[in-house]
Amino acid sequence: MPRPIREVAAECGLLDEEIVPYGHNKAKVSLKALKRLQAHSQGKLIVVTAISPTPAGEGKTVTSLSLGDGLARIGAKAITCIREPSLGPVFGVKGGGAGGGRAQAYPADDLNLHFTGDFHAIAAAHNLLAALVDAHIYHGNHAGFAPLGVLWNRVLDVTDRSLRHCVTGLGGKSNGAPRETGFDITAASEIMALMSLTTGVPDLKRRLGEIVVGFDVEGGPIRAGDINAVGAMAVLLRDALMPNLIQSVEGTPVIAHTGPFGNIATGCNSILADKLALSIAEYVVTESGFGSDLGFEKFCDIAAPALGRGPDAAVIVATVRGVKAHSGKFKLAAGKPLPVELAQEDLEALHLGSINLKAHICNVRRFGVPVVVAINRFPTDTEAELACLRDSARTFGVEDVAVTDGFARGGEGSAELAEAVRRTCETESAEFNPLYPAELSLFDKIERIAEKVYSAAGVSYGPGTKTKLRQFEKWGYARLPICFAKTQYSFSHDPSLLGAPTGFTLPIAGVQLAAGAGFVRVFCGDIMTMPGLPAAPAAFNMDVDDEGMIVGVK
Repeated sequence: MPRPIREVAAECGLLDEEIVPYGHNKAKVSLKALKRLQAHSQGKLIVVTAISPTPAGEGKTVTSLSLGDGLARIGAKAITCIREPSLGPVFGVKGGGAGGGRAQAYPADDLNLHFTGDFHAIAAAHNLLAALVDAHIYHGNHAGFAPLGVLWNRVLDVTDRSLRHCVTGLGGKSNGAPRETGFDITAASEIMALMSLTTGVPDLKRRLGEIVVGFDVEGGPIRAGDINAVGAMAVLLRDALMPNLIQSVEGTPVIAHTGPFGNIATGCNSILADKLALSIAEYVVTESGFGSDLGFEKFCDIAAPALGRGPDAAVIVATVRGVKAHSGKFKLAAGKPLPVELAQEDLEALHLGSINLKAHICNVRRFGVPVVVAINRFPTDTEAELACLRDSARTFGVEDVAVTDGFARGGEGSAELAEAVRRTCETESAEFNPLYPAELSLFDKIERIAEKVYSAAGVSYGPGTKTKLRQFEKWGYARLPICFAKTQYSFSHDPSLLGAPTGFTLPIAGVQLAAGAGFVRVFCGDIMTMPGLPAAPAAFNMDVDDEGMIVGVK
Protein backbone atom coordinates (compact mmCIF):
# COMPACT_ATOMS: atom_id res chain seq x y z
CA MET A 1 0.00 0.00 0.00
CA PRO A 2 1.27 3.53 -0.75
CA ARG A 3 2.31 5.61 2.20
CA PRO A 4 0.94 9.07 3.05
CA ILE A 5 3.12 11.64 1.32
CA ARG A 6 3.99 13.29 4.62
CA GLU A 7 5.55 10.01 5.76
CA VAL A 8 7.61 9.79 2.55
CA ALA A 9 8.73 13.39 3.05
CA ALA A 10 9.72 12.76 6.67
CA GLU A 11 11.80 9.75 5.58
CA CYS A 12 13.63 12.10 3.18
CA GLY A 13 14.45 14.43 6.06
CA LEU A 14 12.04 17.14 4.92
CA LEU A 15 10.32 19.27 7.53
CA ASP A 16 6.54 19.44 7.54
CA GLU A 17 6.61 23.15 6.72
CA GLU A 18 8.82 22.43 3.68
CA ILE A 19 6.17 20.48 1.79
CA VAL A 20 2.92 21.61 0.18
CA PRO A 21 0.64 18.55 -0.08
CA TYR A 22 -1.55 18.14 -3.15
CA GLY A 23 -3.92 15.62 -1.58
CA HIS A 24 -2.66 12.51 0.20
CA ASN A 25 -0.22 11.16 -2.40
CA LYS A 26 1.81 14.01 -3.84
CA ALA A 27 3.40 17.22 -2.64
CA LYS A 28 5.44 20.18 -3.75
CA VAL A 29 8.78 20.68 -1.98
CA SER A 30 9.66 24.24 -1.04
CA LEU A 31 12.96 25.58 -2.31
CA LYS A 32 13.67 26.49 1.32
CA ALA A 33 14.37 22.78 1.88
CA LEU A 34 17.04 22.81 -0.80
CA LYS A 35 18.67 25.84 0.80
CA ARG A 36 18.64 24.14 4.22
CA LEU A 37 19.99 20.85 2.93
CA GLN A 38 22.62 22.13 0.49
CA ALA A 39 25.44 21.73 3.03
CA HIS A 40 24.70 17.99 3.43
CA SER A 41 27.05 15.44 1.94
CA GLN A 42 26.17 14.65 -1.65
CA GLY A 43 25.03 11.26 -2.91
CA LYS A 44 26.15 9.36 -6.00
CA LEU A 45 24.54 10.44 -9.26
CA ILE A 46 23.48 7.59 -11.57
CA VAL A 47 22.28 8.63 -15.04
CA VAL A 48 20.10 6.11 -16.89
CA THR A 49 20.38 6.14 -20.67
CA ALA A 50 19.74 3.49 -23.33
CA ILE A 51 20.43 2.05 -26.73
CA SER A 52 18.69 3.66 -29.72
CA PRO A 53 15.13 2.47 -29.05
CA THR A 54 12.45 0.78 -31.08
CA PRO A 55 9.22 2.81 -31.46
CA ALA A 56 7.80 0.79 -28.55
CA GLY A 57 10.58 1.91 -26.18
CA GLU A 58 12.97 -0.28 -24.21
CA GLY A 59 11.78 0.41 -20.65
CA LYS A 60 14.16 3.12 -19.51
CA THR A 61 11.69 4.58 -17.00
CA VAL A 62 10.78 1.09 -15.79
CA THR A 63 14.48 0.39 -15.25
CA SER A 64 15.06 3.73 -13.51
CA LEU A 65 12.21 3.20 -11.06
CA SER A 66 13.04 -0.44 -10.38
CA LEU A 67 16.71 0.48 -9.87
CA GLY A 68 15.66 2.94 -7.18
CA ASP A 69 13.57 0.20 -5.57
CA GLY A 70 16.43 -2.28 -5.97
CA LEU A 71 18.89 0.05 -4.25
CA ALA A 72 16.42 0.46 -1.38
CA ARG A 73 16.11 -3.35 -1.13
CA ILE A 74 19.87 -3.77 -0.70
CA GLY A 75 19.89 -1.21 2.11
CA ALA A 76 20.87 1.98 0.28
CA LYS A 77 19.00 5.26 0.66
CA ALA A 78 17.83 6.03 -2.89
CA ILE A 79 15.67 8.54 -4.72
CA THR A 80 14.63 8.31 -8.37
CA CYS A 81 14.20 11.50 -10.40
CA ILE A 82 12.05 11.39 -13.53
CA ARG A 83 10.39 13.81 -15.94
CA GLU A 84 6.73 14.72 -15.88
CA PRO A 85 4.90 13.18 -18.87
CA SER A 86 3.41 15.34 -21.61
CA LEU A 87 -0.28 14.90 -22.40
CA GLY A 88 0.59 14.72 -26.10
CA PRO A 89 2.35 11.33 -25.95
CA VAL A 90 -0.01 10.11 -23.21
CA PHE A 91 -3.01 10.49 -25.52
CA GLY A 92 -1.02 9.77 -28.69
CA VAL A 93 1.45 6.99 -29.51
CA LYS A 94 3.76 6.54 -26.53
CA GLY A 95 1.28 6.40 -23.68
CA GLY A 96 2.17 7.33 -20.12
CA GLY A 97 5.55 8.08 -18.62
CA ALA A 98 5.09 6.63 -15.14
CA GLY A 99 6.78 3.28 -15.75
CA GLY A 100 4.75 0.10 -15.59
CA GLY A 101 3.95 -3.08 -13.70
CA ARG A 102 5.80 -3.28 -10.39
CA ALA A 103 8.21 -0.54 -11.52
CA GLN A 104 5.83 2.36 -11.51
CA ALA A 105 5.54 5.78 -9.98
CA TYR A 106 2.52 6.36 -7.74
CA PRO A 107 -0.02 7.86 -8.31
CA ALA A 108 0.52 6.98 -11.99
CA ASP A 109 -2.75 8.39 -13.34
CA ASP A 110 -2.15 11.72 -11.62
CA LEU A 111 1.41 11.89 -12.93
CA ASN A 112 0.30 11.08 -16.48
CA LEU A 113 -2.51 13.61 -16.49
CA HIS A 114 -2.74 17.04 -14.83
CA PHE A 115 -0.51 16.16 -11.84
CA THR A 116 0.26 19.39 -9.94
CA GLY A 117 -0.39 21.72 -12.87
CA ASP A 118 3.24 22.37 -13.83
CA PHE A 119 2.68 21.86 -17.56
CA HIS A 120 -0.32 24.17 -17.50
CA ALA A 121 1.67 26.85 -15.68
CA ILE A 122 4.45 26.63 -18.24
CA ALA A 123 1.98 26.80 -21.13
CA ALA A 124 0.29 29.82 -19.52
CA ALA A 125 3.60 31.64 -19.03
CA HIS A 126 4.68 30.87 -22.59
CA ASN A 127 1.39 32.05 -24.09
CA LEU A 128 1.32 35.12 -21.84
CA LEU A 129 4.66 36.12 -23.35
CA ALA A 130 3.21 35.64 -26.84
CA ALA A 131 0.25 37.82 -25.92
CA LEU A 132 2.52 40.50 -24.45
CA VAL A 133 4.57 40.54 -27.65
CA ASP A 134 1.46 41.04 -29.79
CA ALA A 135 0.08 43.67 -27.42
CA HIS A 136 3.40 45.51 -27.41
CA ILE A 137 3.36 45.73 -31.20
CA TYR A 138 -0.32 46.74 -31.27
CA HIS A 139 0.23 49.57 -28.79
CA GLY A 140 3.11 51.27 -30.59
CA ASN A 141 5.97 48.78 -30.97
CA HIS A 142 8.45 50.80 -28.90
CA ALA A 143 10.96 47.95 -28.96
CA GLY A 144 11.03 48.23 -32.74
CA PHE A 145 10.04 44.73 -33.88
CA ALA A 146 10.76 44.32 -37.58
CA PRO A 147 7.72 43.54 -39.80
CA LEU A 148 8.62 39.83 -39.79
CA GLY A 149 10.59 40.01 -36.57
CA VAL A 150 8.49 37.99 -34.12
CA LEU A 151 10.07 34.60 -33.33
CA TRP A 152 7.88 33.43 -30.44
CA ASN A 153 5.23 30.79 -31.18
CA ARG A 154 2.48 29.63 -28.84
CA VAL A 155 2.22 26.21 -27.16
CA LEU A 156 -0.40 23.60 -26.33
CA ASP A 157 0.05 20.29 -24.48
CA VAL A 158 -2.05 18.31 -26.95
CA THR A 159 -0.73 16.96 -30.23
CA ASP A 160 -2.56 18.91 -32.95
CA ARG A 161 -0.95 18.93 -36.40
CA SER A 162 -3.43 21.51 -37.71
CA LEU A 163 -1.84 24.15 -35.48
CA ARG A 164 1.75 23.69 -36.64
CA HIS A 165 1.38 26.64 -39.01
CA CYS A 166 -1.37 29.22 -38.70
CA VAL A 167 -2.21 32.91 -39.08
CA THR A 168 -3.24 35.16 -36.20
CA GLY A 169 -4.63 38.70 -36.12
CA LEU A 170 -7.42 38.15 -38.67
CA GLY A 171 -10.72 40.02 -38.45
CA GLY A 172 -9.71 43.66 -38.57
CA LYS A 173 -7.35 46.18 -37.02
CA SER A 174 -8.69 45.72 -33.47
CA ASN A 175 -7.48 42.09 -33.51
CA GLY A 176 -3.86 43.01 -34.18
CA ALA A 177 -1.67 42.74 -37.24
CA PRO A 178 -2.09 39.50 -39.22
CA ARG A 179 1.04 37.34 -39.23
CA GLU A 180 2.11 33.77 -39.72
CA THR A 181 2.93 31.87 -36.57
CA GLY A 182 2.39 28.39 -35.14
CA PHE A 183 2.07 26.17 -32.10
CA ASP A 184 4.61 23.85 -30.49
CA ILE A 185 3.81 21.23 -27.89
CA THR A 186 4.39 22.47 -24.33
CA ALA A 187 7.24 19.99 -23.76
CA ALA A 188 9.11 21.76 -26.60
CA SER A 189 8.69 25.22 -25.06
CA GLU A 190 11.88 27.07 -24.26
CA ILE A 191 10.31 27.83 -20.89
CA MET A 192 10.04 24.09 -20.19
CA ALA A 193 13.75 23.65 -20.92
CA LEU A 194 14.53 26.79 -18.97
CA MET A 195 12.63 25.48 -15.94
CA SER A 196 14.53 22.19 -16.09
CA LEU A 197 17.90 23.99 -16.00
CA THR A 198 17.27 26.81 -13.54
CA THR A 199 18.72 26.80 -10.03
CA GLY A 200 16.23 29.05 -8.23
CA VAL A 201 14.07 32.16 -8.43
CA PRO A 202 16.83 34.69 -9.24
CA ASP A 203 18.20 32.42 -11.97
CA LEU A 204 14.67 31.80 -13.29
CA LYS A 205 14.02 35.52 -13.69
CA ARG A 206 17.41 36.06 -15.33
CA ARG A 207 16.71 33.29 -17.81
CA LEU A 208 13.19 34.54 -18.53
CA GLY A 209 14.59 37.97 -19.28
CA GLU A 210 17.10 36.47 -21.74
CA ILE A 211 14.46 34.82 -23.95
CA VAL A 212 14.83 36.26 -27.46
CA VAL A 213 11.29 36.84 -28.75
CA GLY A 214 12.22 38.63 -31.97
CA PHE A 215 14.51 41.07 -33.70
CA ASP A 216 14.36 44.76 -34.59
CA VAL A 217 14.69 46.54 -37.92
CA GLU A 218 18.48 46.64 -37.52
CA GLY A 219 18.70 42.89 -36.88
CA GLY A 220 19.33 43.13 -33.15
CA PRO A 221 17.66 40.82 -30.60
CA ILE A 222 14.57 41.80 -28.63
CA ARG A 223 14.30 39.95 -25.34
CA ALA A 224 11.42 39.27 -22.96
CA GLY A 225 13.05 41.63 -20.50
CA ASP A 226 12.85 44.44 -23.08
CA ILE A 227 9.04 44.34 -23.07
CA ASN A 228 8.64 44.05 -19.28
CA ALA A 229 7.37 40.46 -19.39
CA VAL A 230 9.56 38.80 -16.73
CA GLY A 231 7.66 39.51 -13.53
CA ALA A 232 4.29 38.29 -14.79
CA MET A 233 5.79 35.06 -16.15
CA ALA A 234 7.60 34.45 -12.86
CA VAL A 235 4.30 34.83 -11.00
CA LEU A 236 2.74 32.07 -13.11
CA LEU A 237 5.79 29.82 -12.66
CA ARG A 238 6.31 30.31 -8.91
CA ASP A 239 4.67 27.07 -7.76
CA ALA A 240 5.76 25.09 -10.82
CA LEU A 241 9.37 25.82 -9.84
CA MET A 242 9.01 23.60 -6.76
CA PRO A 243 9.87 19.90 -7.36
CA ASN A 244 7.13 17.29 -6.91
CA LEU A 245 7.54 14.47 -4.38
CA ILE A 246 5.73 11.18 -4.96
CA GLN A 247 6.77 7.53 -4.50
CA SER A 248 7.14 4.25 -6.35
CA VAL A 249 4.60 1.48 -5.86
CA GLU A 250 7.14 0.00 -3.41
CA GLY A 251 7.36 3.23 -1.44
CA THR A 252 10.77 4.51 -2.63
CA PRO A 253 10.78 8.33 -2.88
CA VAL A 254 10.44 9.70 -6.41
CA ILE A 255 10.86 13.31 -7.52
CA ALA A 256 9.09 14.15 -10.79
CA HIS A 257 9.76 17.61 -12.16
CA THR A 258 9.64 19.29 -15.58
CA GLY A 259 9.35 17.47 -18.89
CA PRO A 260 11.45 18.75 -21.80
CA PHE A 261 11.27 16.46 -24.85
CA GLY A 262 14.33 14.30 -25.46
CA ASN A 263 14.50 14.49 -29.23
CA ILE A 264 13.78 18.25 -29.31
CA ALA A 265 15.14 19.61 -26.04
CA THR A 266 17.37 18.34 -23.22
CA GLY A 267 15.22 15.38 -22.14
CA CYS A 268 16.29 15.69 -18.48
CA ASN A 269 14.30 16.24 -15.32
CA SER A 270 15.07 19.41 -13.41
CA ILE A 271 18.36 20.48 -11.90
CA LEU A 272 16.39 21.42 -8.77
CA ALA A 273 15.11 17.84 -8.45
CA ASP A 274 18.61 16.41 -8.81
CA LYS A 275 20.08 18.92 -6.34
CA LEU A 276 17.38 18.17 -3.76
CA ALA A 277 17.77 14.41 -4.16
CA LEU A 278 21.57 14.54 -3.97
CA SER A 279 21.31 16.35 -0.64
CA ILE A 280 19.06 13.62 0.78
CA ALA A 281 20.02 10.26 -0.67
CA GLU A 282 23.09 8.05 -1.01
CA TYR A 283 22.15 7.21 -4.61
CA VAL A 284 20.17 9.39 -7.00
CA VAL A 285 18.86 7.68 -10.14
CA THR A 286 18.06 10.24 -12.83
CA GLU A 287 17.00 9.76 -16.45
CA SER A 288 18.30 11.35 -19.61
CA GLY A 289 16.15 11.28 -22.73
CA PHE A 290 16.60 8.41 -25.17
CA GLY A 291 20.12 7.11 -25.91
CA SER A 292 23.66 8.31 -25.31
CA ASP A 293 23.38 10.61 -28.33
CA LEU A 294 20.15 12.49 -27.61
CA GLY A 295 20.08 12.06 -23.85
CA PHE A 296 23.39 11.41 -22.18
CA GLU A 297 25.39 13.86 -24.31
CA LYS A 298 22.90 16.61 -23.51
CA PHE A 299 22.98 15.77 -19.82
CA CYS A 300 26.78 16.04 -19.82
CA ASP A 301 27.14 19.15 -21.97
CA ILE A 302 24.01 21.13 -20.99
CA ALA A 303 22.61 19.89 -17.66
CA ALA A 304 25.81 18.96 -15.83
CA PRO A 305 27.30 22.51 -16.00
CA ALA A 306 24.07 23.87 -14.50
CA LEU A 307 24.09 21.13 -11.86
CA GLY A 308 27.74 21.77 -11.08
CA ARG A 309 28.85 18.16 -11.39
CA GLY A 310 28.85 15.14 -13.66
CA PRO A 311 27.53 11.59 -13.17
CA ASP A 312 29.28 9.02 -11.01
CA ALA A 313 28.04 6.19 -13.24
CA ALA A 314 25.74 5.55 -16.18
CA VAL A 315 23.32 2.69 -16.75
CA ILE A 316 22.69 1.80 -20.40
CA VAL A 317 19.35 0.03 -20.82
CA ALA A 318 19.30 -2.58 -23.57
CA THR A 319 16.73 -5.18 -24.59
CA VAL A 320 17.03 -8.31 -26.67
CA ARG A 321 14.37 -7.07 -29.07
CA GLY A 322 15.92 -3.60 -29.30
CA VAL A 323 19.37 -4.93 -30.12
CA LYS A 324 17.95 -7.41 -32.66
CA ALA A 325 16.08 -4.55 -34.33
CA HIS A 326 19.44 -2.90 -35.11
CA SER A 327 20.48 -5.88 -37.21
CA GLY A 328 18.49 -4.41 -40.09
CA LYS A 329 16.59 -7.69 -40.59
CA PHE A 330 13.23 -6.30 -39.44
CA LYS A 331 10.93 -3.55 -40.68
CA LEU A 332 9.90 -1.12 -37.94
CA ALA A 333 7.52 1.82 -38.16
CA ALA A 334 6.48 4.37 -35.55
CA GLY A 335 2.85 4.02 -34.52
CA LYS A 336 2.64 0.37 -35.62
CA PRO A 337 3.17 -2.87 -33.64
CA LEU A 338 6.66 -4.33 -33.64
CA PRO A 339 7.24 -7.23 -36.08
CA VAL A 340 6.29 -10.56 -34.51
CA GLU A 341 9.61 -11.98 -35.72
CA LEU A 342 11.40 -9.86 -33.09
CA ALA A 343 9.89 -12.12 -30.44
CA GLN A 344 11.49 -15.22 -31.95
CA GLU A 345 14.98 -16.38 -30.99
CA ASP A 346 17.57 -15.04 -33.44
CA LEU A 347 21.15 -15.06 -32.17
CA GLU A 348 22.50 -13.88 -35.51
CA ALA A 349 20.33 -10.74 -35.41
CA LEU A 350 21.37 -10.18 -31.80
CA HIS A 351 25.03 -10.39 -32.73
CA LEU A 352 24.63 -8.04 -35.71
CA GLY A 353 22.60 -5.49 -33.78
CA SER A 354 24.95 -5.37 -30.80
CA ILE A 355 27.04 -2.82 -32.67
CA ASN A 356 24.47 -0.23 -31.52
CA LEU A 357 25.07 -1.12 -27.88
CA LYS A 358 28.82 -0.91 -28.45
CA ALA A 359 28.50 2.61 -29.88
CA HIS A 360 26.49 3.78 -26.87
CA ILE A 361 29.04 2.28 -24.47
CA CYS A 362 31.82 4.13 -26.30
CA ASN A 363 29.88 7.39 -26.13
CA VAL A 364 29.37 7.20 -22.37
CA ARG A 365 33.03 6.36 -21.80
CA ARG A 366 34.03 9.32 -23.94
CA PHE A 367 32.79 11.50 -21.05
CA GLY A 368 34.88 9.59 -18.49
CA VAL A 369 31.87 7.93 -16.83
CA PRO A 370 31.84 4.26 -15.71
CA VAL A 371 29.23 2.06 -17.43
CA VAL A 372 26.78 -0.56 -16.22
CA VAL A 373 24.60 -2.37 -18.77
CA ALA A 374 21.06 -3.31 -17.75
CA ILE A 375 19.34 -5.92 -19.92
CA ASN A 376 15.63 -5.29 -19.45
CA ARG A 377 14.00 -8.72 -19.69
CA PHE A 378 10.88 -9.35 -21.75
CA PRO A 379 8.77 -12.55 -21.53
CA THR A 380 9.78 -13.60 -25.06
CA ASP A 381 13.53 -13.46 -24.34
CA THR A 382 15.27 -16.83 -24.31
CA GLU A 383 18.08 -17.75 -21.94
CA ALA A 384 20.39 -18.16 -24.94
CA GLU A 385 19.61 -14.62 -26.11
CA LEU A 386 20.12 -13.13 -22.65
CA ALA A 387 23.46 -14.91 -22.30
CA CYS A 388 24.50 -13.78 -25.79
CA LEU A 389 23.70 -10.14 -25.06
CA ARG A 390 25.45 -10.30 -21.70
CA ASP A 391 28.54 -11.75 -23.38
CA SER A 392 28.47 -9.03 -26.04
CA ALA A 393 28.43 -6.27 -23.41
CA ARG A 394 31.38 -7.86 -21.65
CA THR A 395 33.21 -8.18 -24.95
CA PHE A 396 32.76 -4.42 -25.28
CA GLY A 397 34.56 -3.96 -21.94
CA VAL A 398 31.64 -3.67 -19.50
CA GLU A 399 32.17 -5.99 -16.54
CA ASP A 400 28.96 -5.15 -14.68
CA VAL A 401 26.05 -6.45 -16.77
CA ALA A 402 22.75 -7.28 -15.07
CA VAL A 403 19.51 -8.78 -16.33
CA THR A 404 16.59 -6.89 -14.82
CA ASP A 405 12.98 -7.91 -14.37
CA GLY A 406 11.60 -4.75 -12.81
CA PHE A 407 8.28 -4.72 -14.63
CA ALA A 408 7.25 -8.10 -13.21
CA ARG A 409 9.17 -8.12 -9.91
CA GLY A 410 9.93 -4.49 -9.03
CA GLY A 411 12.92 -3.88 -6.81
CA GLU A 412 13.52 -7.60 -6.31
CA GLY A 413 13.87 -7.94 -10.08
CA SER A 414 16.52 -5.18 -10.12
CA ALA A 415 18.51 -6.18 -7.05
CA GLU A 416 21.31 -7.56 -9.26
CA LEU A 417 21.46 -4.26 -11.13
CA ALA A 418 21.48 -2.33 -7.85
CA GLU A 419 24.43 -4.38 -6.60
CA ALA A 420 26.25 -3.77 -9.90
CA VAL A 421 25.68 -0.01 -9.63
CA ARG A 422 26.86 0.09 -6.02
CA ARG A 423 29.93 -2.02 -6.86
CA THR A 424 30.79 0.21 -9.81
CA CYS A 425 30.50 3.37 -7.72
CA GLU A 426 32.72 1.85 -5.01
CA THR A 427 35.42 0.52 -7.34
CA GLU A 428 35.52 3.01 -10.23
CA SER A 429 35.90 6.77 -10.09
CA ALA A 430 34.39 8.95 -12.77
CA GLU A 431 36.75 11.33 -14.53
CA PHE A 432 34.03 13.49 -16.00
CA ASN A 433 34.87 15.60 -19.03
CA PRO A 434 32.35 17.46 -21.20
CA LEU A 435 32.73 16.96 -24.93
CA TYR A 436 33.77 20.53 -25.67
CA PRO A 437 34.79 23.75 -23.90
CA ALA A 438 32.50 26.79 -23.98
CA GLU A 439 35.16 28.73 -25.88
CA LEU A 440 34.66 26.74 -29.09
CA SER A 441 32.58 28.43 -31.78
CA LEU A 442 29.01 27.25 -32.36
CA PHE A 443 30.17 25.71 -35.65
CA ASP A 444 32.98 23.77 -33.98
CA LYS A 445 30.64 22.48 -31.25
CA ILE A 446 28.12 21.25 -33.82
CA GLU A 447 30.79 19.49 -35.82
CA ARG A 448 32.42 17.93 -32.77
CA ILE A 449 29.12 16.41 -31.59
CA ALA A 450 28.34 15.18 -35.10
CA GLU A 451 31.73 13.53 -35.52
CA LYS A 452 32.45 12.27 -31.98
CA VAL A 453 28.97 11.23 -30.78
CA TYR A 454 27.18 10.40 -34.04
CA SER A 455 30.23 9.18 -36.03
CA ALA A 456 29.30 11.42 -38.97
CA ALA A 457 31.92 12.22 -41.59
CA GLY A 458 30.84 15.84 -41.47
CA VAL A 459 27.85 18.18 -41.55
CA SER A 460 26.07 20.11 -44.28
CA TYR A 461 24.43 23.42 -43.47
CA GLY A 462 21.03 24.17 -44.97
CA PRO A 463 20.05 27.56 -46.43
CA GLY A 464 20.41 30.36 -43.93
CA THR A 465 21.74 28.24 -41.07
CA LYS A 466 25.29 29.58 -41.20
CA THR A 467 23.98 33.15 -41.32
CA LYS A 468 21.84 32.53 -38.23
CA LEU A 469 24.70 30.92 -36.32
CA ARG A 470 26.95 33.88 -37.07
CA GLN A 471 24.13 36.18 -35.95
CA PHE A 472 23.82 34.31 -32.65
CA GLU A 473 27.54 34.66 -32.10
CA LYS A 474 27.34 38.36 -32.93
CA TRP A 475 24.59 38.77 -30.35
CA GLY A 476 26.92 37.35 -27.70
CA TYR A 477 25.79 33.72 -27.53
CA ALA A 478 28.89 31.99 -28.88
CA ARG A 479 29.58 30.29 -25.54
CA LEU A 480 26.23 28.47 -25.39
CA PRO A 481 26.15 24.66 -25.70
CA ILE A 482 24.40 22.87 -28.55
CA CYS A 483 21.14 20.93 -28.26
CA PHE A 484 20.55 18.62 -31.22
CA ALA A 485 16.98 17.91 -32.34
CA LYS A 486 16.81 14.70 -34.35
CA THR A 487 15.30 11.24 -34.55
CA GLN A 488 15.83 9.01 -31.53
CA TYR A 489 15.82 5.82 -33.60
CA SER A 490 19.26 6.23 -35.19
CA PHE A 491 22.63 7.78 -34.48
CA SER A 492 22.03 9.65 -37.73
CA HIS A 493 19.26 11.95 -38.96
CA ASP A 494 17.64 9.03 -40.81
CA PRO A 495 15.60 6.59 -38.66
CA SER A 496 16.18 3.82 -41.20
CA LEU A 497 19.97 3.90 -40.63
CA LEU A 498 20.13 1.39 -37.78
CA GLY A 499 23.04 -0.14 -35.92
CA ALA A 500 25.97 2.27 -35.76
CA PRO A 501 26.17 4.08 -39.11
CA THR A 502 29.38 5.91 -40.02
CA GLY A 503 30.63 8.06 -42.85
CA PHE A 504 27.33 9.86 -43.47
CA THR A 505 26.87 13.62 -43.71
CA LEU A 506 24.61 15.06 -41.01
CA PRO A 507 22.29 17.71 -42.49
CA ILE A 508 21.72 20.85 -40.39
CA ALA A 509 18.25 21.83 -41.55
CA GLY A 510 17.73 24.71 -39.15
CA VAL A 511 18.96 26.40 -35.98
CA GLN A 512 17.10 28.18 -33.19
CA LEU A 513 18.36 30.32 -30.33
CA ALA A 514 17.09 29.42 -26.86
CA ALA A 515 18.99 32.06 -24.93
CA GLY A 516 16.85 31.78 -21.81
CA ALA A 517 17.30 28.03 -21.60
CA GLY A 518 20.95 28.58 -22.41
CA PHE A 519 21.54 26.59 -25.58
CA VAL A 520 21.32 26.70 -29.36
CA ARG A 521 18.93 24.15 -30.85
CA VAL A 522 20.11 22.45 -34.04
CA PHE A 523 17.59 20.60 -36.23
CA CYS A 524 18.85 17.58 -38.14
CA GLY A 525 16.40 16.55 -40.82
CA ASP A 526 12.64 16.96 -40.51
CA ILE A 527 11.86 17.24 -36.79
CA MET A 528 8.39 18.24 -35.58
CA THR A 529 7.97 20.44 -32.50
CA MET A 530 4.22 19.74 -32.63
CA PRO A 531 3.53 16.01 -33.14
CA GLY A 532 0.31 14.67 -34.64
CA LEU A 533 -2.08 11.99 -33.45
CA PRO A 534 -1.97 8.54 -35.12
CA ALA A 535 -4.99 6.86 -36.67
CA ALA A 536 -5.67 4.94 -33.46
CA PRO A 537 -4.30 7.06 -30.60
CA ALA A 538 -4.04 5.86 -27.01
CA ALA A 539 -6.92 8.25 -26.25
CA PHE A 540 -9.32 5.72 -27.80
CA ASN A 541 -8.68 3.32 -24.90
CA MET A 542 -9.28 5.80 -22.07
CA ASP A 543 -12.42 6.36 -20.05
CA VAL A 544 -13.88 7.00 -16.62
CA ASP A 545 -15.94 4.12 -15.18
CA ASP A 546 -19.21 4.42 -13.27
CA GLU A 547 -17.31 4.73 -9.99
CA GLY A 548 -15.32 7.68 -11.30
CA MET A 549 -12.10 5.68 -11.73
CA ILE A 550 -9.80 6.42 -14.68
CA VAL A 551 -9.14 3.41 -16.90
CA GLY A 552 -6.85 2.89 -19.89
CA VAL A 553 -4.11 5.41 -19.09
CA LYS A 554 -0.83 3.53 -19.37
